[in-house]
Amino acid sequence: MHRRYALTLGCIAFAMVTCRGAFRGEPASDAIPHAIIALVMFAIMGGIAGAIADHLVKQDTETRYRQRVAWYRSRLEEQSAERK
Repeated sequence: MHRRYALTLGCIAFAMVTCRGAFRGEPASDAIPHAIIALVMFAIMGGIAGAIADHLVKQDTETRYRQRVAWYRSRLEEQSAERK
């Protein structure tokens, strides 16, 4: 997930800075270095944000799984107690 976030944010930043340069009438030799810097910075931020999101999703999934297993076990214990 973190790679997708990094790639997406980096590409969006690159495109936005390039478009900003085009709208201002800047030559490409001035706009591209700024766009590359923005790409790298936002790719790093996207990687960090993606890693955090990935960790949170995995943690939530594991917590829900463990709760569900505990619920099933308690139901099985209740049913076995009723049969006795």
